[in-house]
Parts: sequence; structure tokens; C-alpha cells
Amino acid sequence: MKDDCAPLFIACKRGTVAIVEYLISVCHANIEQKGKYEIPNDPSVHYVTPLWCAAISGKLPVMKCLIFHGSDVNAVSDSGSTPVRSACFTTQIDIVSYLVENGANIHKASYNGGTCLINSVQSVELCTFLVENGADVNATDIQNKTALHFAIQEHRLETTKFLCENNADLHIRSRYNDDALQTACLEGADKIFTYLVNKISYSPERLADATELMGSTFFNDYDDVEMALKYWRSALAIRNANVVDGVPLPKRPVLPKRDTHENATEFTTLEELNAIQFNFDALATQSLLICERILDVLRYQRCIDLWRRTLEIRVEKDSILYIDTCSIAESLLKLMIDFKEKTSERRNRNKEEPRFSDVVAIFKLLVSQLTEAKELLQIQPVYKLHQDSYNGIIKCITHLIYLLVETGKLDDQKAITRQLVYDLIKQNPRTAVLKDTILHLCVSEQNTIETTYIYTSRTHIIFPHLGVVKLLLECGANVNAMNIKRTTPLHIASSRFNFENSLIKLLLDYGAHIDVVDRTGETPIQMIVSNSAIKMNLANYMSLKCWAARAILKCGIQWTELPVSLHQFVQFHKKS
Repeated sequence: MKDDCAPLFIACKRGTVAIVEYLISVCHANIEQKGKYEIPNDPSVHYVTPLWCAAISGKLPVMKCLIFHGSDVNAVSDSGSTPVRSACFTTQIDIVSYLVENGANIHKASYNGGTCLINSVQSVELCTFLVENGADVNATDIQNKTALHFAIQEHRLETTKFLCENNADLHIRSRYNDDALQTACLEGADKIFTYLVNKISYSPERLADATELMGSTFFNDYDDVEMALKYWRSALAIRNANVVDGVPLPKRPVLPKRDTHENATEFTTLEELNAIQFNFDALATQSLLICERILDVLRYQRCIDLWRRTLEIRVEKDSILYIDTCSIAESLLKLMIDFKEKTSERRNRNKEEPRFSDVVAIFKLLVSQLTEAKELLQIQPVYKLHQDSYNGIIKCITHLIYLLVETGKLDDQKAITRQLVYDLIKQNPRTAVLKDTILHLCVSEQNTIETTYIYTSRTHIIFPHLGVVKLLLECGANVNAMNIKRTTPLHIASSRFNFENSLIKLLLDYGAHIDVVDRTGETPIQMIVSNSAIKMNLANYMSLKCWAARAILKCGIQWTELPVSLHQFVQFHKKS
């Protein structure tokens, strides 16, 4: 075995048919023995059969050899994906066609409910092939989304047209209550929106609501005020053209005034809209009011409840090292952060969305599993898949700390947050391999959560986050902790991607050493002074002890006779 892969698996991945034939015919290699496959340009790793590997790698001659020798064309990966489904994702029509000819089941979904057709929305040709071979255009995944939902999410107009022409149900609603039209509105898919409203005879009220929501998407997600105003004015025209009891079509339901929105109400006339067209804050409030009326923010809470229970069940049954456990946790955090952002637009703020109690419960659930998972990672052999899952859970915990800070505004909630974080810091959890601490992660822009379980149109960049970093330091996080590369949190914060004067100052004020040498020989001070955005006097943070340690090392002075308490301090300044 090499990197968890048998010789046959490696030969299949490389496409060397002669070696594959030799290993099967002469060496009697197990044609179903799974190996580790790392998908290019994707952080995920899967354990799959040689046939699955050959299919996703586009090695058709190898596939023919394996199938000739009896390989199972419907054997699934660790995520439940068949070779044909995975080949659909990479749009390899020749591979898909050959697999289908040899008995591949195009109806078999992954464990997440993803179908071949859902994986093929990027190609009308591939969708056509699948539908002609009996694919169900209305099959749904675990989010109750169909291929049509995904085509719209990806702005695939031609695929959308094809699916609609082949009896796709435009009224199926996902778990988030989005049908085809609402999905187009939420994604800002304006061409698909136009196609749908011309194809389907929606009621005037539904059409007006959808047009208003479209405007809000352009305002919120694309910062396009001009397009937002265009759609909002079109919605007013629809309402004015459909009079009810002598008045324009009303906006329903009527929401009560809220202090968080400064008691504002939605515009109902063109004059009211024109009066605020240059007032960005007023337009932001209007956009938020429209979203709350049409979408009902309570749907997020229902989804959080569902995903939280799913996570609890998974943790009860499996370790957090299990890939599905990590993926569910990532999906839940993605949903909660999206909820928080949608309900705290700019200066308008709902005090506790998502609920502080939910954040606390999920934080406790994940943290309680860290010690056991860490011990399991010490047992050989150690699998990269398990390490990645562990790292993913630690990232989730950092984002939960962010949510604790953001939702816990009352004094008793702040006290709970501090105790939770203090207890976490005492555990000193570190990522697998690199050995980054929680503080390392919370000063890095690269600390993001990605998931394929829940579709979102953007990645939330939370870190570096000054409030989270300050809390960690107050709770005892080691400001000079080193990872395996001898990199400290200050090294990471000093990079041009993460640089913030307030963040650098905070770390230095808590005792971060400005001249610690990492494995590349670089110090934070070198990185900081090269940044034109620097606005502080670094001389205040260079102590006499630091100068002395550097002098000892520079001059080659024997320092082993110094007090033991100073050895580590000198080591900080030594090049590895």
C-alpha cells in the first residue's frame, strides 16, 4: 500500500492499461479494493473502488478493462456516490455513456440524495442523455431540491429551459421553502427570472412579491442600487395595475413596526421610493423589510432545528472524525452565519438571531468530542480523511465562538461565553499536522467554512475578528504559541492578507514577541515594517530581553548556562 492505495488503484488512476491487466490477470488483484482519491482543486478526499477512480479520472480504456473483468459498475464511494454520478459531475459524456451501456444505475443517488441529473446541470447535452435514458427530472436530494433548483442556482438558463420542457415541476419547494421562481430571485438570476414569469402565469401578488425580492437580492448581494430600484419600481407598477377595493394590490402580510428597523415601513408609492433613492441606509432598511415579509426569517430557525438534531444523532452514532459528521456541522454553521448576516443588515440588528441557546448547545456538543477524537488520531495508521474532519470541526468551533460573541449580548450570556471559551483554551486543541491553535485560526482570513450540503452563493469571511481574538486572549490563549512551522499567531496576523493595525496592536499588547523566528527565518517585525499600512511605533514592543537574546545568538555565546526559565525565550529568537 502507498498512501492508502494498492498498486491496482494507482495504475487505474494513472491510466496504465497494461499494468492494470497484468495486476488483475497475473497477480489476481482485488478489483474492488478501495483506495484514497483526492479530487483536484477540491479539498475533499474519498475512498473509492478502482473503477470509480478510473471514471472520475477519465480513463476509459482502464474502465473497459475493469468492467471486462467483472468490476461492479454501481459500487459507491464513502459518500454514496456511484462512478456514473461522479462522472456526471465532471461532464465526461463518453464515460457516462459507457457506464450506462454496461448497467450503471443513473437513478441511484448519493447519501445526500444527489442524483446524476443534479450533477449534470452544467451540460444540456448530458442532461439530455440522462433524461432520454429515464432520469427522473423531479427527483429531490436531502434538501428537497431538484435538478431545476441547482440549474437556477448556477444561472444555467439553457439547462433550465431544457428541464422545464421535459416536465420539471416548477412548484416543488425545497426545505427552505424555495420554488423555482423564488430560487431565481434569491440568486439574482435575472434571465431565468424573465423566462419563468413569461412561461408561467403567476398571480399578480406572487409576481409583485418576486419582483421586489429580486430587487432586494441585487441590493444585498450585488450592491447594485440601480437594478434594485428598477425591480422595485416594476413591482409598484404591477401593484398599481391590479387594484383591490380601489387601492393598489397590498403588500401582505403586514408586519408590525420594529425598533430594530427604527419603526420604518415599506414604501407603497413611487413617490415614497423616489424620496429615498439616494439614501443608502433607508434603502437597506427597505430591502430588509421586503426579505422579512416575503421569506419569513422563521424558516431559518426551522432549518437550524433540523440540522442541529441531525448533528446530535450523528455525534451519538459516530466520531467527529467521520466525514458526514463534519459536513453536517459545517452545513449547520454555514446556515447559522447566513441567518445572522441576513437579519443584521448594516445598522439594523435583531438581538438574538440565531438563538444564543442554540450556539451554546452546538458549541458544547462539538467541544465535548475533541479529547476522544484527539486520542483516536494518535492511533496508527492515521488517515488524512480523519485529520481533515478533525480540522473541520475545530474551524466550526472558531465560528461558534464568533457567534457566541455576536449573539450573547446580555451580561449573563457574556459570562457563559467566557466560561465556555476558558474551558476550551485549557484543552489547547490544535489542528492535525500543522498544529495550529484556536488563536492561529482566528487571526487568519483563510479560516472559512466550505460545504456541499447547503448551497450558498458566497463564502463568509469572518476572520480575522478582533472581538474573538480579544476574548481568546482574555481567557488565557497563548499569544506566542507555535505551530509545527514555528509560526506564531503574530506571524499570521502580520501577513498582508490578514493585516489590521488594531489586531497587531492587540497581540503585541498581550505580549506577542515581535522578533520570533519561524522555520523560514522570518520574523513578524520584518513582515510588519514591509507593510505600508503600518500605523504604530514598533520600537515600543522591542524589549531589552529581546535585544539581549538576539545578541547572544548572533555572537554565538553559549547560553545553556543561563537560568532554565530563559532557555525557551532564547529559543524563540533562534533560526531553526
